[in-house]
Amino acid sequence: MMCRVLKMPKSTYYQSFHKQPNSYHVANEQLLERIRVIHQESKGRYGAPKIFVILQNEGYTGTINRIQRIMKRAGIQSNTTKKYRPTPTQKPVEERENILEQDFTTTNINEKWVADITYIHTIRHGWCYLASVLDLHTKKVIGHKFSRKMTTEIVLEALENAVQAQQPGPGLIVHTDLGTQYTSEAFQERLKKYEMIPSFSRKGCPYDNACIESFHATLKKEEVYQTQYDSFETARIALFKYIEGWYNRKRIHGSIGYLTPDAFEKLCRAAS
Repeated sequence: MMCRVLKMPKSTYYQSFHKQPNSYHVANEQLLERIRVIHQESKGRYGAPKIFVILQNEGYTGTINRIQRIMKRAGIQSNTTKKYRPTPTQKPVEERENILEQDFTTTNINEKWVADITYIHTIRHGWCYLASVLDLHTKKVIGHKFSRKMTTEIVLEALENAVQAQQPGPGLIVHTDLGTQYTSEAFQERLKKYEMIPSFSRKGCPYDNACIESFHATLKKEEVYQTQYDSFETARIALFKYIEGWYNRKRIHGSIGYLTPDAFEKLCRAAS
């Protein structure tokens, strides 16, 4: 009856049930399957640009626009959550010399390190604190310490971890903000012990230490704001896994040729 009404041959009607999808559609479905895997392996941290690079390394020859369209239709995107962090009490601070002057360029590892402290909230133990040290050349977090108290000891231990891991020579610049932990006599004496040059951000100028601020922002977006930590110990384990298991060894960075910090450091050491 339908064929008569539509004046359609019966063969055409039945063939419509067996129509094969075109090759472009099939390729998109295959791409989507791989995109889902990459996205899941990154725990939702990768957006289209990084997924595009990984697919290129695997032989993909299409455009990033195609990847973006496929991800948009499938509702796949990177984590973008932002949350509140407490602001420390403002106290008068003495300006100190800024050696770095926002010059983040380097020629090799262990030329310039940046350091900072950030806040991590836990349900049972309230606010805890992560001190990090990052090498500007490799973007690698070379030292870190997590603590329930924001004391000078936390920045000393993070620095010691970096020194033990990197074994730097004299003359390395260590740039920090004007926090009391970094301006303390104990921290400055430790820098002198290792013949390091202190450098300080100007008061109220986060751009002076933008690289370590960027790392902590990435840490919050990709890890901290995706969960709630029950306790200090729960947070400590999760942060260790993120920094050592993901950020340093698996997360690719556009600024270092889409390598991981650990892989880039190994290249630098092999070349020296």
